[in-house]
Amino acid sequence: MNHLIPKLCAAALAVALPHSAAAQALNPEDPLDALQMSRKIMCSTVDGEAATFWWEGRAYSRRQGERDRHLFNVEGMNTRACVADTHPERGSGFRLVSRELLIYRDPATGEALATWDNPWTGEAVDVLHVANDPVNFAMYEEDGDGEPMRWSGRIEEGLWRQTSTVPLFYPNPLGGAFQAEVGGTYHATEMFNFFGQAQELLDQEATSTASQIGWARMSDWLPWMKMGGRDGVIYMHTSGLRLPSWDALPDAMKAEIAAHYPIYREPPPLDDDRRNVTSWMYYQRVREGTEQPPKRGGS
Repeated sequence: MNHLIPKLCAAALAVALPHSAAAQALNPEDPLDALQMSRKIMCSTVDGEAATFWWEGRAYSRRQGERDRHLFNVEGMNTRACVADTHPERGSGFRLVSRELLIYRDPATGEALATWDNPWTGEAVDVLHVANDPVNFAMYEEDGDGEPMRWSGRIEEGLWRQTSTVPLFYPNPLGGAFQAEVGGTYHATEMFNFFGQAQELLDQEATSTASQIGWARMSDWLPWMKMGGRDGVIYMHTSGLRLPSWDALPDAMKAEIAAHYPIYREPPPLDDDRRNVTSWMYYQRVREGTEQPPKRGGS
């Protein structure tokens, strides 16, 4: 299928653009062009120009022998920016800096949950929403194995689409020293879909591209649920989009940020070199008292 990408790109642009513009289309098979396309999808080719992504959906349980339960709704946002960077071995590229929220909401009222009634234990537990700061990464014209950068998406019928599946399996920060022997390793999968207009993505002059997104996640129970080793997993299924600006966030999310997470009004500094934070690491910091979560009614 990969060998069809240049032909499909050319066909899409021949229909969508005049000949002179089509001649300037980015080539997904060229490492530097592929890098530019990825940067346009993820942020902007303008250093420091902020981008905001937003998504919403539902979270469910999956346990052997029982129906899946709708546990709560979820709403997320990510504020980010990129800056050009050069790696001594991997060549030209960019760094992305971001911070990310995921709010767990009451399915009936839409309110952010302060506590949640665990239907299996009968316990009312305090809810810890996701507040990961930072979530940064970098991309270069060569990957970590020394292979040339390739754009992993597809272009057909004037549209582009890209799917990314990220299996995660690594030592759990909440586990002990013998996870390889007795279990407890962090195990999850993140699944991303991105969609948009091919003309904008392949246009060398455009600095970014609008996109619709799909995000799904399957993992062990969230630690704040206090499931105590019970079998099963939690999965989330959401959809969203890249917003035209931060101000286009829904009012409820903007109010949540104003009340509890004011630094999420903008991305981290472009030179941010802090270690990335995951939701399990954030939970650990809160439990150990090194970080204080927002105060909510009922918590």
